[in-house]
Amino acid sequence: MSKYRNNLPQLSSGIFLSDGGLETTMVFHEGIDLPHFAAFDLMRTVAGRQTLLGYYRRHATVAARHGAGFILESATWRSSPDWGAKLGYSAAALDAVNREAVEMLFAVRDEFERPGAPIVVSGNVGPRGDGYRPDGFMSADEAEAYHAAQIASFEAAGADMICAMTMNYANEATGIVRAARRAAMPVAIAFTVETDGRLPSGQTLAEAIAEVDTVTDGYAGYFMVNCAHPDHFRHVLAGDGGWRQRIWGVRANASRRSHKELDEATELDAGDPVELGQDYRRLRRLLPNLRVLGGCCGTDHRHIEAIALACVAAHPGIRAA
Repeated sequence: MSKYRNNLPQLSSGIFLSDGGLETTMVFHEGIDLPHFAAFDLMRTVAGRQTLLGYYRRHATVAARHGAGFILESATWRSSPDWGAKLGYSAAALDAVNREAVEMLFAVRDEFERPGAPIVVSGNVGPRGDGYRPDGFMSADEAEAYHAAQIASFEAAGADMICAMTMNYANEATGIVRAARRAAMPVAIAFTVETDGRLPSGQTLAEAIAEVDTVTDGYAGYFMVNCAHPDHFRHVLAGDGGWRQRIWGVRANASRRSHKELDEATELDAGDPVELGQDYRRLRRLLPNLRVLGGCCGTDHRHIEAIALACVAAHPGIRAA
């Protein structure tokens, strides 16, 4: 059951932590083979579900220790129709696993949520194609139709919101926002950028955010940046522009490598957690509304701990640092 759909607490006050790089943690730390980087496939087995629960609990423990709010993202970045079909999932099976991935998170919320530190359950949506390359461009209408089924599953399961991550061109993001609006679901959009701070499509962050907001009447609750190191996009946040106030979240990579280099890497580049935490602290000075802090490729609960130490107030509650 949705608890916060009509009043997302991260939009009112405080710092909210989230998890790190789920897929890279599973592959490099847990030693699990993830065909097509599809963590949702772990839901097939009891052992797989227990591994996911252990991952979520490690991260939720960090938030609880610092008195911060937390956003639980379902393990469904790859569980849309095209990716599901590659793993042998029918439409009905995909609907079931999307619902179960959200429902599993309610038990984690019940275990860790405390007064003053809400936990939001988010249905996670990924790109139809490769997150690093804007191949197979869709129109906004095509994107809306493609992502509607997964979003409907999340709504039926009782998720509080939708979060679309690693979006690399504006049309797909627009389609997801439209599908979320049709399902009466709050939605956040996370764009990824290259080492020059631009989306893989060539658009600037400012242009992409403005385009999505313009054609959807600003329906998205907020925007985020994910799957890039702060060094890759900090410079584009230093100027003026109201669009910067629309960025409420960052889920950065631990590594400074480019997307191409990460794609070809055979070993994990976990970077320096303490340094990453300080990078987030600097980003908070540039972005007045930056409140949702998590990780992406190469990060784990150690990086979230370092981010919390750098950015979350020491006193109880989810007040901003």
